[in-house]
Amino acid sequence: MYRYDEFDHDIVQSRVAQFRDQVQRRLEGAITEDQFKPLRLQNGLYLQLHAYMLRVAIPYGTLNSKQIRQLAMIADKYDRGYGHVTTRQNMQYNWPELTDVPDILQDLADVEMHAFQTSGNCIRNVTSDPYAGATSEEVEDPRPTAELLRQWSTIHPEFAFLPRKFKIAVTASKSDRAVIRAHDIGIEIVRNDAGEVGYHVLVGGGLGRTPIIGVTLRAFLPRVELLPYLEAVMRVYNRYGRRDNKYKARIKILVQETGIEDFKAQVDAEYETLDPAEIAVSDSEVARIAAYFAPPEFEALSDEDAEFDAAYKADASFANWVDTNIATHKAPGYAIVNISLKPLDRAPGDITSDQMRAAGDLADEFSFSELRTTHQQNIVLPHVKKSDLPALFKALAAHKMADANIGLIGDIICCPGMDFCALATARSIPISQAISERFSDPARQRAIGEMQIKISGCINACGHHHVGHIGILGLEKAGVEFYQVKLGGDASETAAVGDVTGPGFSHDELLDGIDRLVDFYMSTREEGERFIDSYRRLGMAPFKEVLYGT
Repeated sequence: MYRYDEFDHDIVQSRVAQFRDQVQRRLEGAITEDQFKPLRLQNGLYLQLHAYMLRVAIPYGTLNSKQIRQLAMIADKYDRGYGHVTTRQNMQYNWPELTDVPDILQDLADVEMHAFQTSGNCIRNVTSDPYAGATSEEVEDPRPTAELLRQWSTIHPEFAFLPRKFKIAVTASKSDRAVIRAHDIGIEIVRNDAGEVGYHVLVGGGLGRTPIIGVTLRAFLPRVELLPYLEAVMRVYNRYGRRDNKYKARIKILVQETGIEDFKAQVDAEYETLDPAEIAVSDSEVARIAAYFAPPEFEALSDEDAEFDAAYKADASFANWVDTNIATHKAPGYAIVNISLKPLDRAPGDITSDQMRAAGDLADEFSFSELRTTHQQNIVLPHVKKSDLPALFKALAAHKMADANIGLIGDIICCPGMDFCALATARSIPISQAISERFSDPARQRAIGEMQIKISGCINACGHHHVGHIGILGLEKAGVEFYQVKLGGDASETAAVGDVTGPGFSHDELLDGIDRLVDFYMSTREEGERFIDSYRRLGMAPFKEVLYGT
């Protein structure tokens, strides 16, 4: 994985020193909160409902064992003993004291981490496929491209004050685990008919108040043109994106109002004004970055493993975990391991400091010291020998990290909601936990099959409810929380925005309604159909009828 060079170190250390001074001036009253706000946001520090919240960047969701142990230390020393994995593969702390934040940033800098560009109207942390470098589906490892974009966008002087925040995701597989179609720019690494590797560039996706699925801007962009072309896109957005209304300031609105063909023409015209050679990086620099992501030295193994097969046959719990949490690895004899952060007794995405240390230790023992955070708010160990899976499963179980629910109804994406967020209008975590409890029977979860429930506590859609098979939006009216339901959303390569069913539900009504939806789906599905497939085949009407019990 990428290691900081001297420029990275200088940037991060200087930002720590700058922010230490800014915090000191705030504490002394030399600057007001209004003056301090843009400074803290540039360092990932929000002021939430009850306390400050610090969002730590994890570029493209990749971190090593030393870094996650440092995150555990920070959780214990400065917070309440846990962290929260976000849908953008970052880590949040919900209770830091302002006086401690400069020291936290220094502790992060000591392990080549930081928190800037995790907030504010800039290009945010670039995200990617958590299976990068491990799956046989990909054209190539997308992380070198993501790292190139990270370096290009970090403290880019021209794009530090955009009309609104800007999110980029990169994948190299047809199976979209990075939700690229719901990003301002989504990049899919592809190969053209001539066998050349380049980029399928999508633009104008996003969730929030106005959910839109991104559209193709360039079907194939040659590799060498990536940075100059994105520079042109950003300049057009920076020039024409609306600054008069924050709710219409994202690039998706500009693309919708302009039309994709006219927008593309504007980008092409801007591109013609550039000197691509001044912006593009050399082949040697691309190769230098890519070298940091060279595959680990996999052993030459058979994909058949007697020890694994014996454990699979002897232990039903292990077999269930393998069936749901393990993905196919590109190297024979290896597996990709998903660690669920969705137990019944915690908020989705929360991980304790002890579990962080355990994950780091297990990464050292079983996965070349490497971990990934996922958009789905879980953790991945990307390179585990199949023969090690029984031992890893036992170790995860000892730390309460062996829930076998990846991709099932209990694997819920959920924003912090009104328990933490100052913008939220309803609680989302209790709804998530109640649904998980209602469907806690592992056998029933497996019988239901793939199901994506996503919950947001307000219209800003941080819980991605627009693209959930069942999406739930918490709202408030006259002091009473209620929940609106969407059906048919999809965050994958067949992305779609869900359809609103109608009037909202109370907490209890919602649980019973979801129960009826699930029962109806299971009674009408055809062989091999997932919930989303049945919905697409049958349409809204029968699902709405059972949801409302009419």
